[in-house]
Amino acid sequence: MGVRMKMPRIGARKLYHILKESLEALSVGRDKLFQILKANHLLVKPKRSYHITTNSHHRFRKHKDLTIDMKVSRPEQLWVSDITYLGNRKEPCYLALVTDAYSKKIVGYDVSNSLSMEGSVRALKMAISKRIYKKDMLIHHSDRGLQYCCDEYQQTLIKNNINCSMTESYDPYRNAVAERVNGILKQEFIVIREGVKLSEMKKMVSESVNIYNNIRPHHACFMNTPKYMHRQSKIEIRTYKRKNSSRNEPTAI
Repeated sequence: MGVRMKMPRIGARKLYHILKESLEALSVGRDKLFQILKANHLLVKPKRSYHITTNSHHRFRKHKDLTIDMKVSRPEQLWVSDITYLGNRKEPCYLALVTDAYSKKIVGYDVSNSLSMEGSVRALKMAISKRIYKKDMLIHHSDRGLQYCCDEYQQTLIKNNINCSMTESYDPYRNAVAERVNGILKQEFIVIREGVKLSEMKKMVSESVNIYNNIRPHHACFMNTPKYMHRQSKIEIRTYKRKNSSRNEPTAI
């Protein structure tokens, strides 16, 4: 199966990395590949959409941000969570993700037709069940949404000795890794169309996560896959400075 069939909206740089050996045999470099894709109208244009999924006006406790000035250097040091909107007006559904900030591996996910806390809790429990480095300290970072502040979510973190961290401002960079991974799944893998049922969407997400974790290379991980990165801690991930800031933050994917 072709790369673009598995990852229909993968960017040209990552496509070149995957096909580099075959392309070199044909004397096709990166610039030439860009020209070929452009000539055949195959360059991918990013899609933008915005749906509010965070409700931070609630009675539950909001936690401090433990990630400020934090250097992420190993898998299962920091998990980041976020919720994004999938589906359409007839069949709305929501994707809850837990992503490892170092390896960029999606370690837990859940698709549901509601923004209630159950979906986020299921994603968290999946991530916990798949932990490899259970003795190492782990921080869970998210926004201040009701789903993450509620009693059941917090009790699950406490039961598994996971420290809770939350954004303390409305700065979109503070949870950029989680939001970026959500965006990748929506822009590169999941084709939203009318009439897609929840059961179909769950299957699409499961297949997309599998490809994302095991095949898709990441620029921040020096074009290694999340699966490879999660099995080691020697590679230092790329970090980038925010505009008007002296702090380095692990935002690149």
